[in-house]
Amino acid sequence: MNFKSTALILGSAMGLTFSLHTMAAVSEAEAAKLGSSLTPLGAEKAGNADGTIPAWNGGLPAGGERYADPFASEQPLITITAANAEQHKDKLTQGQMAMFSKYPDTFTMNVYPTHRTASLPQRLYDNVRQNAVNAELTDGGNGLSKNTLEGVPFPIPQNGLEAIWNHMTRYRGGSLERTYVQVPVHENGNFVPVKINERMAWPDYLKGGRNEKDDNILFYFTQQIQAPARLTGNVLLVHEAQNQIAKPRQAWLYNAGQRRVRRAPQVAYDAPGTASDGQRTSDNLDLFNGAPDRYEWNLVGKKEIYIPYNSFKLADRDVTYEQILQPGHMNPELTRYELHRVWQVEATLKDSARHIYAKRVFFIDEDTWQIAVVDHYDGRGQLWRVGESHQIQFRDAQVPWLAAEVLYDLQSGRYLVGSLTNEEGDGFDFTARFKHRDFTPQAIRRMGKR
Repeated sequence: MNFKSTALILGSAMGLTFSLHTMAAVSEAEAAKLGSSLTPLGAEKAGNADGTIPAWNGGLPAGGERYADPFASEQPLITITAANAEQHKDKLTQGQMAMFSKYPDTFTMNVYPTHRTASLPQRLYDNVRQNAVNAELTDGGNGLSKNTLEGVPFPIPQNGLEAIWNHMTRYRGGSLERTYVQVPVHENGNFVPVKINERMAWPDYLKGGRNEKDDNILFYFTQQIQAPARLTGNVLLVHEAQNQIAKPRQAWLYNAGQRRVRRAPQVAYDAPGTASDGQRTSDNLDLFNGAPDRYEWNLVGKKEIYIPYNSFKLADRDVTYEQILQPGHMNPELTRYELHRVWQVEATLKDSARHIYAKRVFFIDEDTWQIAVVDHYDGRGQLWRVGESHQIQFRDAQVPWLAAEVLYDLQSGRYLVGSLTNEEGDGFDFTARFKHRDFTPQAIRRMGKR
């Protein structure tokens, strides 16, 4: 596999798995690159040599209509099909190549001009600058030092664990409520949407502020199922721990049929994800979440690939789920791919650990630290599932996040789409604020009553 040479390739350390000797923050001299040769989040500010990736110029400005497509008039530069995929394989992942083989007559990728639209509030950039010289991994890479501020901790990553922590801790608005659908799609294209109301809050955004109960808490969230009728009223509550080895994730389930709240320690790792019809694991949500301790993490380096980006067409309020969801994969006429630089991180299951995925290869967008594509391999070494996040910039809130996330199962022909909001009004409310008591077992009992 050929990799582009970049100014951020960190020598031979890039090819090494994480060790306890690579936990230190970067020097002041390295951190000084943030905001100059690097963006405030650590991406290369300059474009690439042949001009197909432009320089970052601050991203989309704050404000404006959330779902209005600023690139609606653009036409694809190229369309990749099974017939010409081989010509573009240096800019595709193994999973993407496998999608062309699996669906040679229907799967295509429309590649558009690249726009680096990511933008965050200035206070996050200020935090990241401090994190660069202060934040460290702790407990063998399973936690973060207490001086870590909101925003990515490692804008200049030294190893694979630092890169994946950047994804897990990236800014998602601080506090929000969203209503979306998660849709298991059968091989023949049939589907029944599962409507979910989700509330998320990081401790600093709670009414009354952070307290002693928030020690080691990354965020709180609830998922309340609102449809279909057979699942309505079921609620999941999670206290997401930062260091899940020191103190595991705490989770509770309210079962509307039994009218009982029970602890749910199984909501982790490769346990089946909520209402996913077995199509994702718990740690597949957001393409990866939770404790990283079962894998060895290797930071391979940077490369340029085609990833879903600026997916405003997919988020269009006039597009229906029926139009998006087709047999085998989402409607290619509604997806948009662009050429971007990504960090490649390989996670290999430890000999002493168990997980249905023996290997995962992540491709993380340099501008947002959002995982853009991930290839999953089973215990036989066979490519199994291909994950994609279809990103948009929520300009009103200055939050780069998702129009959809999808997991394609190459073996069964089924797939799972999450985070779709097309038929759910605004979908996201980044102004929502909550109290600590909104994230308690008593609260989800009240929420779950039909």
